[in-house]
Amino acid sequence: MKKVLAFLMAVAMVFGTAACASPAGNETADNGTTNTTTTPETGDTAPANVDSPVAGKKVAYIMQMAPSDIFQMWSEYAKKTAEGLGMQYDVFFCDGSDTKWQDTVSQCAASGYDGLLLSHGGQNYAYTFLTDLLKDYPDLKIVTFDTPFKDSNGEVQTIDGVTQFFQQDAQFAELLLDYVCNDLYPDKVAAGEPVNILKVWVGPNFNSPFDRRQVGYEKYENDGLIKTVETIGPSDYNNAEASMTDVTTSTLAKYDEGEIDAIWCCYDLYASGVYTALTQGNYDIPMVTVDICNADIDKMAQDGSPWKACATTNWYYNGEFGMRVLALELAGEYDKIIDPMTGEASNWLELPTNVVTQDMVADGGINVTNLDTVAGENYSDRSYMPTTDWMMELLGD
Repeated sequence: MKKVLAFLMAVAMVFGTAACASPAGNETADNGTTNTTTTPETGDTAPANVDSPVAGKKVAYIMQMAPSDIFQMWSEYAKKTAEGLGMQYDVFFCDGSDTKWQDTVSQCAASGYDGLLLSHGGQNYAYTFLTDLLKDYPDLKIVTFDTPFKDSNGEVQTIDGVTQFFQQDAQFAELLLDYVCNDLYPDKVAAGEPVNILKVWVGPNFNSPFDRRQVGYEKYENDGLIKTVETIGPSDYNNAEASMTDVTTSTLAKYDEGEIDAIWCCYDLYASGVYTALTQGNYDIPMVTVDICNADIDKMAQDGSPWKACATTNWYYNGEFGMRVLALELAGEYDKIIDPMTGEASNWLELPTNVVTQDMVADGGINVTNLDTVAGENYSDRSYMPTTDWMMELLGD
C-alpha cells in the first residue's frame, strides 16, 4: 500500500507541474483580445465595439469522461465562446477517472485558473470536494454540468456562487414516450389501451440522470399511456453493451410475439446492446433511447432498423451555454444566468431536449456534427442562451 501511495503522489506531482500549465494532448488557446470576436455558430470574425469584462481570464473545461464525439463538440463551442470573449481556454479529459478529475480540478485551481467548467463529477463526492476547494480558492468561479451535489446524508445541496446545469432528463423520457405512443402506436392510444414497454433502466440511486429520466417515464406510466412489461439492465457494468445483448436476448425469449410493443432505453450504450439482440434475433420490435452518438445514427439509418429514435440536446450549444454561464459568473452578473425551462434567474439550469427520428437520418450522410440540417427548428433554437449587452456585442447575438 505504501508503495502504491508513493507512486500516486509522484504521478500527482508530475501532473501538477505540467497538466494545468500546458495541457499536453489537450486543446490550448492564447489569450483573446477585445478587438475581434469569433461568432460561435459561424466561426466568422466580427468587430467588437465594447471591452470584455472577462478579457484575459483563464478558464478550463474539465470532463470526467474520455473525449467522445459529443464532448469534443462541447469543447469546440466552449473554446469558440471563451476566445470570442477574450479568455484563454484549456480542456482536460479524465478518461472516466474520478480521482483524475478531482486532481485536475485541484491542480488547475492551484495554478491560477479564474474559472472552471466542470462536467460529470460524482454525486458521492462533488459537494464535499468543491466546498472544500472553494474554501482554499474563494475567488475561483465554477460552473458544473451533470454534477449533482449531495451531502454525506444523501441530501441534495447547493454551493453558494456555483451554478449547476443539466439536460432536461425528465423531458427526454417524455418526448420519447410521446413519439412511441403517438407516432408508433396511435391506434392503441386512441382506443385507450396502454403501449406495452420493455424498460431498460437501472436505479434508483445508481445514476442521477437515470433517476431524473425515471420521473418523465413515470408520468406516462401513471397516466395509463404505457404499461411496463419488465425492467432490465446490464448484468455486467464493466462490459455493459455486450451484457445488455445477453440480458435482452434471454428476456425476449420469455415473451410471445405482440406482448412487447416497444423498448425504451435510458442510455444509448445499453441501447446498442439491445439493438444487437433485436437484429440477431430478427425481432420486429421498435426501440428508442436517450442520448446519441455517430454509431447510434448509423444504426438508425440501416434499412429495417428497429432503432427508431434518440432523444438528445444540441452538444455544440451545451458547450457554448456552459461557457456563457461561466463568463457571467466571472463578470459578477448572476442575475443574467437564466434557466431555459423557467425563464428565471437561477443557480440550477436545465437545457431543452429534442428527438431525432429514424426518418430524419434515413437518407444517410448525417452525424452528430451536422444534425442541425435534419433535426428541425427546435434543435437549432438559440433563444435560451444566457446573455447580456457586452456578450451580445462580442458574440454577435
